[in-house]
Amino acid sequence: MDKQSKIYVAGHRGLVGSAIWQNLQSKGYTNLIGQSHQELDLLDAVAVKSFFDREKPEFVILAAAYVGGIVANNTYRADFIYRNLQIQNNVIEESFRHNVRKLLFLGSTCIYPREAPQPMSEEALLTGPLEYTNEPYAIAKIAGLKMCESFNIQYGTNYIAVMPTNLYGPNDNFDLEKSHVLPAMIRKIHLAKALMNDDWNTVRQDLTRRPVEGISGNSTQQDMESKLRKYGISKERVELWGSGKPLREFLWSEDMADASVYIMENVDFPDLAKGKTEIRNCHINIGTGKEISIHDLAALIRKTIGYTGEITFDTSKPDGTMRKLTDVSRLNALGWKHTIDVDEGVKRMYEWYIQG
Repeated sequence: MDKQSKIYVAGHRGLVGSAIWQNLQSKGYTNLIGQSHQELDLLDAVAVKSFFDREKPEFVILAAAYVGGIVANNTYRADFIYRNLQIQNNVIEESFRHNVRKLLFLGSTCIYPREAPQPMSEEALLTGPLEYTNEPYAIAKIAGLKMCESFNIQYGTNYIAVMPTNLYGPNDNFDLEKSHVLPAMIRKIHLAKALMNDDWNTVRQDLTRRPVEGISGNSTQQDMESKLRKYGISKERVELWGSGKPLREFLWSEDMADASVYIMENVDFPDLAKGKTEIRNCHINIGTGKEISIHDLAALIRKTIGYTGEITFDTSKPDGTMRKLTDVSRLNALGWKHTIDVDEGVKRMYEWYIQG
């Protein structure tokens, strides 16, 4: 890629896409294109075709996806498999039709078997059953990875798939039902602290910015309290799902973006397929190679926010996979390593959240 190359970032408003967009800008790339969901519905094959016909991007970064946490994944199973398959099929097909020079497909480490050996190397793919709660999403992402791999083998394209671990950072989703664990925990503990301190101003501000099931800062105090209690947030305590024992790896989204751009600039598919008799598992894990328990993460967030109330765990709720640590030796060998650890990341994330 040179600085004038036309680069399409699909999903440029999301957590990952916005970080990649900013990273490209900071490195001096001047010809970026992005379309909001309102401007271009990636589920619509005809609309995607006409966008590619009109814009003719040279490089594509496919960061658009339908994502959520354990509750959303388990509840909206049809949506997660259908929407993700549609988005990636449409974008990859049009990229091929328009001879895009290079494509980066972003997946997730949930593609690995539930009981994969830890840390999970790229070779663990398809060696065992998936975690049930996010199976539809994982299958969609595996299909995308295999689509990239198969086009490369058959047509000599240069499509690279990367599998990031749990991401968090600016522009994250803080929806109490659909967000991932870390942003949800930050919001819950922030609100519980406000309730404990009788700081209704903060509660109203928060719910005005991000209403919960129709309850906003204009709702009655009673309605707000009642709705927040449904999500385990009260004056007395914060209740979190599961036992707190699962270990998770967290990657700051701006680090993820930097790794993505580094791969676009420095790595080609033949580098990843070299020496393989059967070309498979050529994707790249992106992570830190470090993990923290949900219990310890809650303690870290509590300390960062200055919350002194009680945190309890509802063991009747599912934990999901107990460990999901990535083996990042392939990425490190390619010359990239993360810079932001979780304690620093949580601090940055909370500062971003309270600034609105």
